[in-house]
Amino acid sequence: MAETGSSPEAFSAETFSAQTFSAEAWARNAEAYEAIRTMPFNAELAAGTLSPARFRHYIVQDAHYLIGFGRALSLAAAKAPDPDRIVQFARGTETAIVVERALHGGFLRDYGIGPETFAGTPLSPPCDHYVSYLLATAYAEPYEVVLGALLPCFWIYAEVGRDIFARAAPRNPYQAWIDTYAGEDFAAAVAEMIAATDAAAAGAAPALRDRMHRAYTHATRLEWMFWDGAYRDAAWPL
Repeated sequence: MAETGSSPEAFSAETFSAQTFSAEAWARNAEAYEAIRTMPFNAELAAGTLSPARFRHYIVQDAHYLIGFGRALSLAAAKAPDPDRIVQFARGTETAIVVERALHGGFLRDYGIGPETFAGTPLSPPCDHYVSYLLATAYAEPYEVVLGALLPCFWIYAEVGRDIFARAAPRNPYQAWIDTYAGEDFAAAVAEMIAATDAAAAGAAPALRDRMHRAYTHATRLEWMFWDGAYRDAAWPL
């Protein structure tokens, strides 16, 4: 992976060509990804200097987010055009709810956050916005647009994870998080998601492909907002 992590070349070259939706989407949103990569939350996470309070806010909100993300993946499975894609998204749902929440659960225990405290913590404004957007898209939009909205969460997390892994400080207190999103298992899931999205886009009319791009761009913005909200301890004003 390039030092900046600003290109899709972290995945195999066979995954991409200049004509694929994924290559176009990455190029159109490269500036937004760079803003995410270099934002204070991720810079301090890599350095191991991110405050426990900020990471605590993030991990609680991300655990809430994964529930909504899993529901959106389930709806993608329901709309998938063939059995292989149904299985892919059903497995993605399991990963979001079971595997990733196991990682979050370890951090939640470390911070003394039990089930009642977690359940009593409301979704922050950025988390609520992101979950609401994904679920509305998954319910109301066609399969192709749903994949456009879901892809940034997979892809950006993998790229951020790889980038932070390459520059992480020794004995980083957040190493478990870094290792998960920089790992081969997650990279394989991301590559499958990219392939599914490109396959869906390949047969899409230009107007539908444009809607996929709008969904991808909006979800990318929401990725930035989510991390920024954790850094600022975003809460409802009323």
